[in-house]
Amino acid sequence: MSLVSWAVVVRHASRMGGHFKIFNPTLKRQPIHFENTMTETQMKEFLAVALQAAKSARKLILSYYNGEFDIEIKSDQTPVTVADRGAEQVIRKTIQGAFPDHGIFGEEYGAENKDTEYLWLVDPIDGTKSFVKRYGMFSTQIALMHNGELILGVSCAPAMDELVWATRGGGAFNTKGPLNISDVDTINQASISTGNIQSLAASKQWTALGRILANTNRTRGYGDYYHYHRLAAGQLDAVIESDVNILDIAALYVIVTEAGGLFTDLDGRAPNLDTCSVLAATPGLHTALSDELNQV
Repeated sequence: MSLVSWAVVVRHASRMGGHFKIFNPTLKRQPIHFENTMTETQMKEFLAVALQAAKSARKLILSYYNGEFDIEIKSDQTPVTVADRGAEQVIRKTIQGAFPDHGIFGEEYGAENKDTEYLWLVDPIDGTKSFVKRYGMFSTQIALMHNGELILGVSCAPAMDELVWATRGGGAFNTKGPLNISDVDTINQASISTGNIQSLAASKQWTALGRILANTNRTRGYGDYYHYHRLAAGQLDAVIESDVNILDIAALYVIVTEAGGLFTDLDGRAPNLDTCSVLAATPGLHTALSDELNQV
């Protein structure tokens, strides 16, 4: 995406992403207005900074992706590169330059001022294993939490040239326009994607997942950011994962819910800093899947 295109995105997002309205997931395009102490101007500023941070990180990430880099293995046996660390530094600099009193919790450099009113959640390269193997299923995830509630998300996939964003009450968008989930509400009609499910495979819910996948219309295993983007765009109907962390999915939570979906962990809880699983789907399908997963 060119610099001119990014400038258009920021202006477009500022116009569309700052309206304080939330869509009833069962009645598409019907806005429900609510009171909020945050101003529209503030939300536009938050979004503009998040998009600028994503743009700067994208440029750095692609420079390494198309070049050479060393790979290190962290203590948790996952890879990390200079691109991961450099992208997080760029994002932190952009956010701290605009909002010095905000906290930041990042994948590579940990938490700074974690107990502040506003906390940014950053994964500079979600999908580093894909990055080091030179295929494009990786993304930059930037979210903003206000007093424990996720209010903004930006998801940028540099190699795939995808950019998606959402603000609480403002809807979800990509560079082509608004995003809306599908109308599918039954398992036998659904297209379902699974991601990281290693711990689910070892749990008592594994048999329930087998029943779901045996009865669904279509199964996929896209993983990472990709299946959440497809869910928000109405191209998938549900995502199930059991091995994630909040930095992986915070921005995607805002995007999916603003597109009209429901997004919880596998036990039905809203995401928080300790979340490690996901059940995200259309509202009717979410209920059906949750009921099935808990029939163990």
